[in-house]
Amino acid sequence: MGQALNGLTFDAIYSSPLQRAHSTAKIIAAGIAQSPPVEPKDLLLEVDLPLWEGLEKSKVQAEFADAYRIWATQPDKFFMEIEGPDGPKKHYPVRSLFDQAKQFWQETLPKHEGKTILIVGHNGILRSLICTATGMGPEQYQVIRQSNCGISVLNFEGGLDDTVQMESINLIGHLSDDLPDHRLSKGCRLLLVRHGETEWNRMSRFQGQIDIPLNDTGKAQAQKAAEFLKDVQIDFAVTSPLSRPKETAQAILAHHPGLELQEMEDLKEIGHGLWEGKLEKEIRAEYDEELNQWKLAPHTVQMPEGENLQQVWERGVAAWEEIVRNAPLNGTGLVVAHDAVNKAILCHVLGLQPKDIWAVKQGNAAVTVVDYPKGLAGKPTVQALNITTHFGQGVIDKTAAGAL
Repeated sequence: MGQALNGLTFDAIYSSPLQRAHSTAKIIAAGIAQSPPVEPKDLLLEVDLPLWEGLEKSKVQAEFADAYRIWATQPDKFFMEIEGPDGPKKHYPVRSLFDQAKQFWQETLPKHEGKTILIVGHNGILRSLICTATGMGPEQYQVIRQSNCGISVLNFEGGLDDTVQMESINLIGHLSDDLPDHRLSKGCRLLLVRHGETEWNRMSRFQGQIDIPLNDTGKAQAQKAAEFLKDVQIDFAVTSPLSRPKETAQAILAHHPGLELQEMEDLKEIGHGLWEGKLEKEIRAEYDEELNQWKLAPHTVQMPEGENLQQVWERGVAAWEEIVRNAPLNGTGLVVAHDAVNKAILCHVLGLQPKDIWAVKQGNAAVTVVDYPKGLAGKPTVQALNITTHFGQGVIDKTAAGAL
């Protein structure tokens, strides 16, 4: 991790005081040029499960079967009854951890405005930090995977009341495996990919449903995504019918001969209507108020002669759920689509709303991994979000920040 993060400048490094996290932080710091000292913080301690500490998972599952089922499926409702000075009391570990995470953000963010900080903690507290930063509740605690030494990147515009973007979640390309392991007894894994760059992406021109092909950078990105996924077992593939995702999917499937590429109309990009083909400055000249709303409250905007986010959400999520429903058990599917559609799908998976689409980043030819261990009957797990490390540019997403 130190090698992966070297080259970034950190204003501070915070870690849990527990030695597994604190030692990790010190090793990372030793690999970073001009690293600040590691500061231990009690607010980064791991989730408190006093009745289970020291027990193997299999024993917990056997001896506390009902409680473990609630822990795994309804973490916000999970509690342990523990002895206190005034007798037994109910302890809600995940709710308490969310309060702890919020307090950490409230104390820490004002100290480092406009800077980059590194946080080294544990599985539970890192999930809680991501959730509290982006508006997810404790019921979503189990939806985000945090691997040992995985890297997640959050971008803050200010405090917790301002927009917070999940740039990437659980990057592990600096370790031995590019993707988190796939250990499912049933269910499916979906690899959600955004198309490579187009010339209009580079120019920040709104393209929507206008059929713009990949530019040379986009073709190179698609080839790198193909190389990244060449050794991954892919059992089926679905794409938006527009050429930019279709070209990206075809590049990936060149390493997976014999697979038919299915097209789904409902995976098309948002219809921008009269905004399509225009640069942002051109849209601002005619639709200034609507463009401001699109940036601040995107769910309130009806594109002139186009769509609104609720329409994109409904068709995108319906297509996604149809894909999950028809996926073979233990199968892995490739789904290639667009920025807004992917964001709507991922907000749905994460338990967010259409108003939250700016909380999720989708870089050109980025790969996101979503598992459905129990199909649509159970909650999905976001194993990794917005992987762009296959471009060889480090852990920060440097793909075009152009219009949709």
